[in-house]
Amino acid sequence: MTGLGRWHVGPWTTRGTRPGEVAVPGRRRTVDELNFDVVGLARILGRRLSGRDELQVRLWQNELRPTHTRLCGLHTLADPSNAQLLHDTAQEALAWLSERAPAGYEFVLSDAVELRPVLDLSAPVVAVDAVVVLADVPLPAARLATAHVRRSAAGDWYAGDAVCNWSGPHTTSNGAVAVVRQARAELVEQLRAAGRDDLAATAERWPTVPVESD
Repeated sequence: MTGLGRWHVGPWTTRGTRPGEVAVPGRRRTVDELNFDVVGLARILGRRLSGRDELQVRLWQNELRPTHTRLCGLHTLADPSNAQLLHDTAQEALAWLSERAPAGYEFVLSDAVELRPVLDLSAPVVAVDAVVVLADVPLPAARLATAHVRRSAAGDWYAGDAVCNWSGPHTTSNGAVAVVRQARAELVEQLRAAGRDDLAATAERWPTVPVESD
């Protein structure tokens, strides 16, 4: 099984309405549109389908969004049994995604597919993001302590999140990783100062600093 080479915490699809909620045309997907997004996300990330299943995806696409400019939040599948098939297929796609979640994280389907840290301090791997969430106090080192290391198109290395760079440029990945490790050490001290020794004690089970080369 191949894990994700690049990932971020938070939503991975457009948000949608859940069953029983009021539709929000133009802003949130319908239930069927959201299920279709789940199937599409897994395909984008490498899930392969049979020829028959690919044809079914095309049929759903034609009914829900025949053009890229079609307003979302309005369209549903006419046949309830077809909608159920799409729902079941989306659940299979979500299970496929879940198997590829980074250690210490999980994919969940709420009003979007989201990657969240697992908030279980007894787990073999405890994500730094989970510690920050559970602490629920200001931690100045948290932003950089949860950073990934990425290489820019110019070849420099940065530490940051999916949107912003918090440190860099660095000439090597090791230089950027060292900055994140230092921030993690500072985070441990800040957790202890906040009276959260239980969270600080998980540091030995934090994942290694994620390094992405492209």
